Amino acid sequence: QVELAESGGGLVQAGGSLRLSCTAILRTFKDHAMGWFRQAPGKEREFVAGISWSGRSSWYADSVKGRFSISKGGVNNIVYLQMNRLTPEDTAVYYCAAREADYPANSPHEFDYWGQGTQVTVSS
Repeated sequence: QVELAESGGGLVQAGGSLRLSCTAILRTFKDHAMGWFRQAPGKEREFVAGISWSGRSSWYADSVKGRFSISKGGVNNIVYLQMNRLTPEDTAVYYCAAREADYPANSPHEFDYWGQGTQVTVSS
């Protein structure tokens, strides 16, 4: 069983930055690709970014390329999402997810474990 806990959300002005963290509890990330998703009110959950178990491979949604960066902590089983040049359209609950396979995926149903989510609000 993998438990995921997000932190780092909050309120920020447009153009600002936030860094989200996701910590895995009870198990390591070995063989688990990780991802960040987000869900705005009234919208479906959408993929944001993903990273391989080794951290050497990452992939992004077109809407965040060049602004967001996903990375992994060393032995601490932490995945970060650095978000720069935020816009009001980035406002959503952000979820960390893990899948029991180590190759790219960007659909929610391909991920097996989910965190509780952390709210990110970008004011104009």
